[in-house]
Amino acid sequence: MIRCVRLWTGDDNNSYFEEGTIELEPGQRGDWLSSKVDVTTISFQETGAGGTFAWHTAPVRQLVITLSGTLDFQTRAGKHFLIHPGNVLLAEDTAGSGHSWKLTDDSSWRRAYVVLRPGAAVPFRARKAQAIPA
Repeated sequence: MIRCVRLWTGDDNNSYFEEGTIELEPGQRGDWLSSKVDVTTISFQETGAGGTFAWHTAPVRQLVITLSGTLDFQTRAGKHFLIHPGNVLLAEDTAGSGHSWKLTDDSSWRRAYVVLRPGAAVPFRARKAQAIPA
């Protein structure tokens, strides 16, 4: 499974996140495949070790695929999540109070930005909440 974190703007204009996966189905040769995603562009970016980015929103609805580096993302409510190499961020918080991030290891953050076509379906499946024992 490919870990994916969805980041979106709630009705209160704050950013929220949920953990999940990119849905995969059996394919040829024992591979697991996602459905095709309608995208417009892909670009690559690198930020040196120790990098940070203060409060901001995603410029467009996009997938951010981390190739190297570990990041700590934070929402204005003080909630945190980590992104590791191989993880996908589904960035949908294009308005509101936004999020911030900082690199937490000695690696640079290398990533691919995959801009989604408006209305494109993404095969994201939220992780089911675990039941709290009585």
